[in-house]
Amino acid sequence: MKIGLFYGSTTCYTEIIAEKIQAAMSGEYHVELFNVKTDPLCKINDYQILIFGISTWNYGELQEDWGDIWASLSTIDVKNKIIGLYGLGDQVAYSDWFVDAMGMLHDELLPLSPMFVGYWSTQGYQFISSKALIDEGRLFVGLAIDEDSQYEQTDQRIKQWVQQISAEINAICSQ
Repeated sequence: MKIGLFYGSTTCYTEIIAEKIQAAMSGEYHVELFNVKTDPLCKINDYQILIFGISTWNYGELQEDWGDIWASLSTIDVKNKIIGLYGLGDQVAYSDWFVDAMGMLHDELLPLSPMFVGYWSTQGYQFISSKALIDEGRLFVGLAIDEDSQYEQTDQRIKQWVQQISAEINAICSQ
Protein backbone atom coordinates (compact mmCIF):
# COMPACT_ATOMS: atom_id res chain seq x y z
CA MET A 1 0.00 0.00 0.00
CA LYS A 2 1.08 3.56 -0.70
CA ILE A 3 1.07 6.25 1.96
CA GLY A 4 1.64 9.95 1.34
CA LEU A 5 3.46 11.62 4.22
CA PHE A 6 3.25 15.42 4.11
CA TYR A 7 5.32 17.53 6.50
CA GLY A 8 6.53 21.06 7.06
CA SER A 9 9.96 21.52 8.60
CA THR A 10 11.80 24.69 9.56
CA THR A 11 14.73 23.19 11.47
CA CYS A 12 14.71 19.71 9.85
CA TYR A 13 13.41 17.82 12.90
CA THR A 14 9.94 17.22 11.47
CA GLU A 15 11.57 16.02 8.26
CA ILE A 16 13.87 13.67 10.19
CA ILE A 17 10.85 12.19 11.98
CA ALA A 18 9.16 11.76 8.56
CA GLU A 19 12.18 9.81 7.36
CA LYS A 20 12.16 7.66 10.49
CA ILE A 21 8.47 6.89 10.05
CA GLN A 22 9.11 6.06 6.39
CA ALA A 23 11.89 3.65 7.37
CA ALA A 24 9.81 2.05 10.13
CA MET A 25 6.91 1.41 7.74
CA SER A 26 9.01 0.23 4.80
CA GLY A 27 8.34 -3.48 5.32
CA GLU A 28 4.59 -3.24 4.83
CA TYR A 29 4.00 0.11 3.12
CA HIS A 30 5.56 2.33 0.51
CA VAL A 31 5.70 5.78 2.16
CA GLU A 32 6.37 8.74 -0.12
CA LEU A 33 7.52 11.99 1.50
CA PHE A 34 6.28 15.45 0.53
CA ASN A 35 7.40 18.79 1.91
CA VAL A 36 4.37 21.12 2.03
CA LYS A 37 6.67 24.04 1.23
CA THR A 38 7.67 22.70 -2.18
CA ASP A 39 5.14 20.00 -3.11
CA PRO A 40 1.59 20.89 -4.16
CA LEU A 41 -1.30 19.85 -1.91
CA CYS A 42 -3.04 18.25 -4.91
CA LYS A 43 -0.64 15.30 -4.42
CA ILE A 44 -2.90 14.35 -1.50
CA ASN A 45 -5.42 13.16 -4.10
CA ASP A 46 -3.05 10.34 -5.09
CA TYR A 47 -3.31 8.62 -1.69
CA GLN A 48 -6.01 6.92 0.34
CA ILE A 49 -3.71 6.83 3.37
CA LEU A 50 -1.99 9.99 4.59
CA ILE A 51 0.29 11.06 7.41
CA PHE A 52 0.74 14.72 8.24
CA GLY A 53 3.66 16.04 10.30
CA ILE A 54 3.61 19.48 11.90
CA SER A 55 5.57 21.26 14.61
CA THR A 56 4.40 23.89 17.06
CA TRP A 57 6.34 27.13 17.22
CA ASN A 58 6.70 29.65 20.02
CA TYR A 59 3.45 30.14 21.89
CA GLY A 60 1.19 27.65 20.09
CA GLU A 61 1.82 28.83 16.53
CA LEU A 62 1.77 26.84 13.29
CA GLN A 63 4.98 25.93 11.54
CA GLU A 64 5.44 28.52 8.78
CA ASP A 65 5.06 26.18 5.78
CA TRP A 66 1.75 24.86 7.12
CA GLY A 67 0.74 28.44 7.90
CA ASP A 68 1.32 29.38 4.26
CA ILE A 69 -1.11 26.69 3.01
CA TRP A 70 -3.55 26.76 5.93
CA ALA A 71 -6.36 28.49 3.99
CA SER A 72 -6.14 25.78 1.30
CA LEU A 73 -6.68 22.88 3.72
CA SER A 74 -10.45 23.30 3.76
CA THR A 75 -10.50 22.71 -0.01
CA ILE A 76 -8.71 19.36 -0.06
CA ASP A 77 -10.73 16.18 -0.40
CA VAL A 78 -9.90 13.88 2.49
CA LYS A 79 -13.38 12.43 2.97
CA ASN A 80 -13.01 8.78 4.02
CA LYS A 81 -9.23 8.94 3.66
CA ILE A 82 -7.18 7.44 6.48
CA ILE A 83 -5.07 10.07 8.23
CA GLY A 84 -2.46 9.81 10.96
CA LEU A 85 -0.87 12.87 12.54
CA TYR A 86 2.39 13.49 14.30
CA GLY A 87 3.50 16.68 15.94
CA LEU A 88 6.64 18.09 17.45
CA GLY A 89 6.81 20.39 20.44
CA ASP A 90 8.76 21.26 23.57
CA GLN A 91 6.89 20.21 26.70
CA VAL A 92 9.33 21.99 29.05
CA ALA A 93 9.96 25.41 27.50
CA TYR A 94 6.46 25.65 25.95
CA SER A 95 4.46 23.56 28.40
CA ASP A 96 1.28 25.59 27.90
CA TRP A 97 1.28 24.97 24.13
CA PHE A 98 2.70 21.45 23.75
CA VAL A 99 2.00 20.15 20.21
CA ASP A 100 -0.83 22.68 19.79
CA ALA A 101 -0.32 22.83 16.01
CA MET A 102 -1.11 19.10 15.73
CA GLY A 103 -4.41 19.74 17.50
CA MET A 104 -5.13 22.69 15.25
CA LEU A 105 -4.45 20.55 12.16
CA HIS A 106 -6.73 17.79 13.49
CA ASP A 107 -9.51 20.30 14.14
CA GLU A 108 -9.12 21.83 10.67
CA LEU A 109 -9.39 18.42 8.98
CA LEU A 110 -12.12 16.91 11.18
CA PRO A 111 -15.07 18.61 9.39
CA LEU A 112 -13.78 17.14 6.09
CA SER A 113 -14.69 13.60 7.33
CA PRO A 114 -11.41 11.68 7.24
CA MET A 115 -10.83 8.53 9.31
CA PHE A 116 -8.16 9.33 11.87
CA VAL A 117 -5.73 6.70 13.14
CA GLY A 118 -2.91 6.89 15.63
CA TYR A 119 -4.38 8.62 18.65
CA TRP A 120 -1.61 8.47 21.24
CA SER A 121 -1.50 8.22 25.05
CA THR A 122 -0.39 11.23 27.09
CA GLN A 123 1.36 8.95 29.58
CA GLY A 124 5.05 9.75 29.93
CA TYR A 125 4.67 13.43 29.01
CA GLN A 126 4.82 16.41 31.41
CA PHE A 127 3.06 19.51 30.12
CA ILE A 128 0.44 21.98 31.29
CA SER A 129 -1.85 22.36 28.29
CA SER A 130 -2.32 21.27 24.68
CA LYS A 131 -4.85 21.83 21.92
CA ALA A 132 -4.04 18.29 20.73
CA LEU A 133 -5.93 16.48 23.49
CA ILE A 134 -9.05 14.33 23.27
CA ASP A 135 -10.74 11.75 25.50
CA GLU A 136 -10.68 13.99 28.58
CA GLY A 137 -6.97 14.64 28.14
CA ARG A 138 -5.91 11.00 28.02
CA LEU A 139 -4.96 10.99 24.33
CA PHE A 140 -3.20 13.18 21.84
CA VAL A 141 -4.76 13.35 18.36
CA GLY A 142 -1.52 11.84 17.01
CA LEU A 143 2.03 10.94 17.92
CA ALA A 144 3.61 13.63 20.13
CA ILE A 145 7.37 14.02 19.74
CA ASP A 146 9.60 16.14 21.99
CA GLU A 147 13.08 16.25 20.49
CA ASP A 148 14.11 18.89 23.04
CA SER A 149 13.34 17.14 26.32
CA GLN A 150 12.71 13.47 25.47
CA TYR A 151 14.77 12.79 22.34
CA GLU A 152 15.91 9.47 23.80
CA GLN A 153 12.32 8.20 23.60
CA THR A 154 11.66 9.25 20.00
CA ASP A 155 12.73 6.07 18.20
CA GLN A 156 10.75 3.79 20.53
CA ARG A 157 7.67 6.01 20.27
CA ILE A 158 7.88 5.97 16.48
CA LYS A 159 8.22 2.19 16.47
CA GLN A 160 5.18 1.74 18.73
CA TRP A 161 3.10 4.31 16.83
CA VAL A 162 3.90 2.71 13.47
CA GLN A 163 2.80 -0.68 14.83
CA GLN A 164 -0.38 0.92 16.16
CA ILE A 165 -1.34 2.74 12.96
CA SER A 166 -0.45 -0.28 10.82
CA ALA A 167 -2.91 -2.38 12.81
CA GLU A 168 -5.55 0.36 12.61
CA ILE A 169 -5.04 0.84 8.86
CA ASN A 170 -5.25 -2.92 8.26
CA ALA A 171 -8.45 -3.13 10.32
CA ILE A 172 -10.07 -0.32 8.30
CA CYS A 173 -8.94 -1.72 4.96
CA SER A 174 -10.24 -5.21 5.75
CA GLN A 175 -13.79 -3.99 6.42
